[in-house]
Amino acid sequence: MARARDEVGRPVPATWGDMVIFRILANAIIMAAELAAVIAVAALAFYHPFIFAAVTAALAFLFGLKLEVARLRYELPFYFGGLARTAGLFTGIVGFVEAAFKGIVAGFAALFTFSGTNTDRLFLVTVVFGICVYAGAALLRYLSIKSEALPMRWGYFRLAPLLGLLFSIGMTLLAVTGLMPQSSVSDIGWKIIFELPERPSIEQVSEILFQVKQAFDQFVVTMLSQVVDEGAARAIAVVLSVNVLSGFVSAVYAAMISQGVRRAEETLL
Repeated sequence: MARARDEVGRPVPATWGDMVIFRILANAIIMAAELAAVIAVAALAFYHPFIFAAVTAALAFLFGLKLEVARLRYELPFYFGGLARTAGLFTGIVGFVEAAFKGIVAGFAALFTFSGTNTDRLFLVTVVFGICVYAGAALLRYLSIKSEALPMRWGYFRLAPLLGLLFSIGMTLLAVTGLMPQSSVSDIGWKIIFELPERPSIEQVSEILFQVKQAFDQFVVTMLSQVVDEGAARAIAVVLSVNVLSGFVSAVYAAMISQGVRRAEETLL
């Protein structure tokens, strides 16, 4: 937007009202871009799970390779003193291994979370995932403003368990409310024996694995209900669920989006 000029062509200083309007518009644009980024990530996961899994694994590895090595360089002096000065190769190898491991976990978690044959179920899973990513990005933004936390570092190292737990809670709520029906053990056995082809596709295997995961979570609730009340049993099952592994996926995108939002805010506001 062109600035107003006086009679001799000099720019007129912006008024307080102009600055307020600009900040409101800039914030609105940034928030819209943040929401659009979350929707784009969720859409990629829903429509192209294989591409999404590959991208997730690559991003987790590439970001982790740099961050893991940096973390080790800070940690080694705490544990080994002067050894850190000659441990460049060691930190590189360990950082590579740890980043590769997290990348593999994130890739497989993404693949088996978003591939399947039940479109309705996958849509609900995608919605829960999008909420987790948005919540993670909002938390990182808040910590960045209030405590000067670095979104990529804090998100990569600390956010995955929290978002994994949030995803697991969301999946449990869908099952409890009946929005995502659960299959019985007999139903799963019937499908494996009589409906699953000799060489099943990844989508078919993922669908069966999801149903097995649901059955296992329900089994944990049933067993724990013998010693604690049902509410506590479900809470423990949420923590023990394989769904928690999805935090490795959502944390990567939450950190990326939060980093982009903070850079935009620092540039525009």
